[in-house]
Amino acid sequence: MQDPKFTPTKYQDIVDQLFVTCYLGTKNSSNDTLDRAARVAQGIGSKHFAVNIDDTYDQIIKIMESATGKVPKFSSQGGSMSEDLALQNIQARTRMVVSFFMAQLVPWANGNQGFLLVLGAANIAEGLFGYLTKYDCSAADLNPIGGINKTDLRAFLKWFAKDANLDVFREIAEAKPSAELRPFDPKTNSYSTQDDEEEMGLTYAELDEFGRLRKIERCGPLSMFERLVIKWDHLTPSQVSEKVKRFFTAYSKSRHKMTVLTPSYHAESYGVDDNRFDLR
Repeated sequence: MQDPKFTPTKYQDIVDQLFVTCYLGTKNSSNDTLDRAARVAQGIGSKHFAVNIDDTYDQIIKIMESATGKVPKFSSQGGSMSEDLALQNIQARTRMVVSFFMAQLVPWANGNQGFLLVLGAANIAEGLFGYLTKYDCSAADLNPIGGINKTDLRAFLKWFAKDANLDVFREIAEAKPSAELRPFDPKTNSYSTQDDEEEMGLTYAELDEFGRLRKIERCGPLSMFERLVIKWDHLTPSQVSEKVKRFFTAYSKSRHKMTVLTPSYHAESYGVDDNRFDLR
């Protein structure tokens, strides 16, 4: 902010001076998310960039081809799940690299000094389940929503959409969660091959319930099952048991990812880990 006489008349004036948004798309991204990102930026008043990272992604694939003589493919193209996951992960990690690069040089490009902080966007459910890639687009300087679950985030977005008269935030809250890291499916004419909740085998609402029971109620697998088999009476005991086992299996396997989560403030008592919020 260079002008000492700067006097904002609305919050968008401040956002314009401090906040930069960047949509990092690939050939697997949908026009819907591209459009929503642009409308969010317009609504809040941020400087916005729509950046395609396919060139970087393609060059990394060529590195693998040069080293091994093989070209990895998505499972829908005949590749293995190992190939598919690696191709998804490299897109997410490329977004992290580009995010920090933009944060350092956007001020320079605008004729200013200094650098920007990178804000992350991974919620508690993704952290608990491990539904993220190490050092991917969840990696940042600070994660404003890292201590909030999906249910509360959706409620906030719907409230803000109404309060600020920005309907795009309601659209985001109601959109089907998808990482959009797999190719467009010509058979269904959609990106429906990747559904976050379908891949995890649990809904975000269920994960939020697991998070509260694990942390606030101090439940392990057995006590969690005993509570949920009564509360989730729309499911059979066997179905509840499978969901509890699925959660704790993923939670246990993903503890190593917790050590590299982006720092966030302790927003709620159901947070991922208490000691992560005290960095002394």
